[in-house]
Amino acid sequence: MTMTVKVTNLTGGYGNQPVIHNIDFELPKGVITGLIGLNGAGKSTTIKHMLGLLRPISGELSIDGVSLSTQPYEYRNKLSYIPESPVLYEELTLQEHIDMTAMAYNIPLDSAMERALPLLKVFRLEDKLKAFPSHFSKGMKQKVMIICAFIVEPVLHIIDEPFLGLDPLGIQSMLDLMVEARNAGRTVLMSTHILTTAEKYCDRFLLMHHGKLIAQGTLVDLQEQFGMEHASLDEIYIHVTGDSHE
Repeated sequence: MTMTVKVTNLTGGYGNQPVIHNIDFELPKGVITGLIGLNGAGKSTTIKHMLGLLRPISGELSIDGVSLSTQPYEYRNKLSYIPESPVLYEELTLQEHIDMTAMAYNIPLDSAMERALPLLKVFRLEDKLKAFPSHFSKGMKQKVMIICAFIVEPVLHIIDEPFLGLDPLGIQSMLDLMVEARNAGRTVLMSTHILTTAEKYCDRFLLMHHGKLIAQGTLVDLQEQFGMEHASLDEIYIHVTGDSHE
């Protein structure tokens, strides 16, 4: 199994105040990994370090052998990110968001549009190219973020709570895109609280608690680690994060 993403002994947080401690994992190529944990477990802080938005206190991050610390521009070009809440530019149309994404990743504008068209159709936004997303609903804004992230076709997709604000059709379309990305050999890291969906679509899991990575692997690996044969991801999660495990 080829590993594309490596996070090694990552300790970090805000300023000199560590929030996550000695986080160590690798993400395989062509695999969807679920990042699971309670609010405050350190998921968002881990993601912010992976994006290069926070500077680690210690540790290394790399994608395809490209290190964030030594080649930050090349590193960031290998990933795309869908945040929990959409972040769009009020003064740019949907078309201009697609063009700006293409320019940021050195994708020819016609290629970007070619990739975007089927996504626009799936999310029913093909007639909104000249519209300003400031007038869109939250779900529509989220769909713009999804389209821009998936036209990049990066090595690594980082997706943070992607289902907030999406209707059931939008959620299914998002999941289908993640599966397509995996089948194309790309790496997907998804943070979510919807564990039944995570169990169905993720191949592996990273389980965080109190700023530490306390378990990782397939569902079978987690069942074995916690001695919970046949347990669902939900049951393991509640067992691990409940008071009995403090």
